[in-house]
Amino acid sequence: MGIFTGMFRRLRRPEPQPAPAPGHVSFIELHVAHTCNLACESCSHYSNHAHKGILDLALAESWISAWSKRITLDELNLLGGEPTMNPRLSEFVVLARKYWPATHIRIITNGFFLHRHPALPATLAADGNASLSLSVHHDDPSYLERLRPALDLVAAWQRDHGIAVEIRQSDEKWTLRYLGSGADMLPFEDGQPRQSWEVCPARYCKQLHDGHLWKCPPLAYLNLQKAKYDLSPKWDPYLQYKPLPPTCTDSELDEFLRREDETACAMCSAEVRRFSLQNPLRSRASRDAPAA
Repeated sequence: MGIFTGMFRRLRRPEPQPAPAPGHVSFIELHVAHTCNLACESCSHYSNHAHKGILDLALAESWISAWSKRITLDELNLLGGEPTMNPRLSEFVVLARKYWPATHIRIITNGFFLHRHPALPATLAADGNASLSLSVHHDDPSYLERLRPALDLVAAWQRDHGIAVEIRQSDEKWTLRYLGSGADMLPFEDGQPRQSWEVCPARYCKQLHDGHLWKCPPLAYLNLQKAKYDLSPKWDPYLQYKPLPPTCTDSELDEFLRREDETACAMCSAEVRRFSLQNPLRSRASRDAPAA
């Protein structure tokens, strides 16, 4: 703004003040599909419980457009579930870029259905600030044999399109996120939310779900579990968690982004509980079921 005389300042209308700078977030995650072809025990997104559903592109745009006015973002992770089970996956890259021009866009996939998306490598290459992360969930020979075509395909995409690719051995750091499974699933009762937050691998994994920002995957998708199973009343306090709407005040947004441990963290273990993940390949009937 230019320098004005005192007289001019008194006579002219006040200059409009710039809008407050939006909050800054390192990264958020967006489920483009709840459904998944794998069944990894104690998945923090509950994807091992065979949930159905893919995210509608127009609905996603309403969420992203609202939050793009509130936050700046270093990285957006498109995942699930299994994101490649959404037939419009490539369009989500274009959509995210429309609203967050400087954000790195990362697709995190188990790789088994990448062949369904022949346009994806060109889309990632044209974007210029996007990458592909392939998560390997087991070292069993039968699993790796099934995965080999996907690894070969990704190598070809990297060679022919120059896209950035990361291979993650995800099962090496797998931990127990809750007790039991299905209707018998139970939260931990260690009663030490600060310690639970400190050891939580998802403590910075904010989720964009149902148009709101959620603290972490276990809280964001717990309602999917409740809708499918008659969960124990022990989950009731955590089902009352209130996510942040895009209509929040600036102070509410700032407080949410700064918040570390809170009462809801008590649903998770206060110590690192590693275990050997079993081969997560589902049966063929389950793998090939359509995504509803």
